[in-house]
Amino acid sequence: MSRLLFPLLFVVSACTAAPPVPPPSPSPSADSCPTGVEYAVTGEEAASGLRVLTLELTNCGTEPLTLDGYPAVTVLDAERQPLPVAVGHGSSGISAVEAFDAEPRPVTVAPGGSAVTGLLWRNTYTDTSAPPVVGEHLELAVAPGEPTQVFTPIGERGDPVTIDLGGTGKLGVRPWTAAP
Repeated sequence: MSRLLFPLLFVVSACTAAPPVPPPSPSPSADSCPTGVEYAVTGEEAASGLRVLTLELTNCGTEPLTLDGYPAVTVLDAERQPLPVAVGHGSSGISAVEAFDAEPRPVTVAPGGSAVTGLLWRNTYTDTSAPPVVGEHLELAVAPGEPTQVFTPIGERGDPVTIDLGGTGKLGVRPWTAAP
């Protein structure tokens, strides 16, 4: 009997209907990209206390986006509260970095296209009477006065990136340029 049961079960299971086809995934909506842009970390450099973080903006909207100048940047702590950081255009006296001090030029980003900017700071901590300034999130806008979004920098290896300003409290911002 058991010799006959196995082939019978095999035949019956082979005759059952195919599993249902899953419904198509929904197309992206405005909710998945509320400000029309997404940010990603595309480069990290650190040497002798000097830090550079490269950020890439992707236009996830449906219209071309023209960027002219610098993004608006606010450094936030772990609770997403603003930190006392002086944000300046260019290298802001932090270090002589040519790409940061280049003259801003308009960049048009097509839907699905990208542009880059960068953040520059020194991790120098000499005043032990105050805790070091460490940001875990950034509030970003394509330009001052434009809609903002909170961005948590994740490095290329999947690790969180902190904006470890030490006691300097200064951050330089590079102008928008076309993505390489």
